[in-house]
Amino acid sequence: MIPAPPVALGALLPALIVFGTGVLVLLLDLVPPRTKDHLGGVALAGIVIALLGSISLWNHETRAFRDMVLLDNYALFFHVVICYAAALAVLLSIDYLRRNGVESGEYYALLLFSTAGMMLLASAGDLLIVFLGIELMSLSLYVLAGLFKMRLASGEASMKYFLLGAFATGFLLYGIALIYGATGSTNFDRIAAAAAARPRDTLVTIGLGLLLVGFGFKISSVPFHMWAPDVYEGAPTSVTALIATGSKAAAFAALIRVLTVALRAAQPDWSVLLWAVAAVTMTAGNVIAIAQSNLKRMLAYSSIAHVGYMLVGLVAGGVPGAGAVLFYLLAYTFTTAGAFGAILLVERSDGEAVEVGDYAGLARRHPVLAATLGLFLLSLVGIPPLAGFVGKFYLFGSAVRAGYLWLTVIGVLNSAIAAYYYLRVIVYMYMREPEGVEVRLVPSFAGGVALAIALVGIVLLGVMPAPFADLAQVAVAPLLR
Repeated sequence: MIPAPPVALGALLPALIVFGTGVLVLLLDLVPPRTKDHLGGVALAGIVIALLGSISLWNHETRAFRDMVLLDNYALFFHVVICYAAALAVLLSIDYLRRNGVESGEYYALLLFSTAGMMLLASAGDLLIVFLGIELMSLSLYVLAGLFKMRLASGEASMKYFLLGAFATGFLLYGIALIYGATGSTNFDRIAAAAAARPRDTLVTIGLGLLLVGFGFKISSVPFHMWAPDVYEGAPTSVTALIATGSKAAAFAALIRVLTVALRAAQPDWSVLLWAVAAVTMTAGNVIAIAQSNLKRMLAYSSIAHVGYMLVGLVAGGVPGAGAVLFYLLAYTFTTAGAFGAILLVERSDGEAVEVGDYAGLARRHPVLAATLGLFLLSLVGIPPLAGFVGKFYLFGSAVRAGYLWLTVIGVLNSAIAAYYYLRVIVYMYMREPEGVEVRLVPSFAGGVALAIALVGIVLLGVMPAPFADLAQVAVAPLLR
């Protein structure tokens, strides 16, 4: 009898810390005191410990469960990005939940379980782990999107997110089944060996297409983006920040590893397809965002456009292209979480201030907040010396070096289009008089800390990008050997 191989739980250590903290939060929710403010601190502590643990494990590769789970530098880089996104979401949530009369311990538990699923996705070395990570992440987010039970838009967001997410999972599973049927394995390395031995296999090509449909829903690329605007608008703003940052980072982590490791032999097929998807996603996201008067919907279409930019790096391929995507995700996480955090701290007498007109004259009443939101928007435009500019420079530079000149031209033109709707908000804040009901700034120490961290992040990544860009390339290089 062959003894069973030892279980190396070290490969799951950061994710287990976050998951264990989620279980602890559920248990603490059962005991006094009745107020749940302390649970936010417990959740934040667990995420910070997982973040520090991920940093300490750099350059210590661990494999477990017959190479189904990989804790390499690539996974650790994404663990850091995801933990930053989750920590900012928790900081934004602490006062926001109390203000909206939703002080429930299960909120933090679900946020932590979702974060654990994101981290599992980043460590996936097998299509089955990809599926498990996506489900753990998504099921928690479906519930969080509908947290405000008394708001019709929140329930609608949760239902749409669930139905379309389940639809996408069907495509993903069917693609996994076809690839397993063609290669006899769900492990990335074995799929790569089998696909290289049988190039242009029809089943592999069809399975690849179905996988891209499933991932397209998760990253909200066109034409699988229809859920994003309604979910971003209806979900609690702190949850929207996590969906826009952490879930996208996790989905891209799995997508890049699947394409560059498991399906590298099919690169001529998927690079052509992603070229078209990137161009359409950038253009549709930016053009539709121009017509939005609701800031959360505008940022939803903006995030769709940013997915198109990141796909440019994936099409460019190689270490420069994939490394640029990793750097851009880090910059995008700080910028987008900061933008949603600034929106979360402003409210009208009858609810959240989410219309562009609500921000008219904000610079006169709250100059610091207006300047902070303005910097996040300028980073999203790609104005130097902020992180968004450097991220786009790396992405478009990798595309030019790879010979994708026309795709780069489309990306640059889309960045110019995007400047209109981002700068419109800044114009309202600094050059318009208040319209109707004036908004007020909601004091929040935790929210202020989150904004400060995000602001330092976008400035640091813009002024000193080289160390972080080098780390991103070091992380991705082993995948492309």
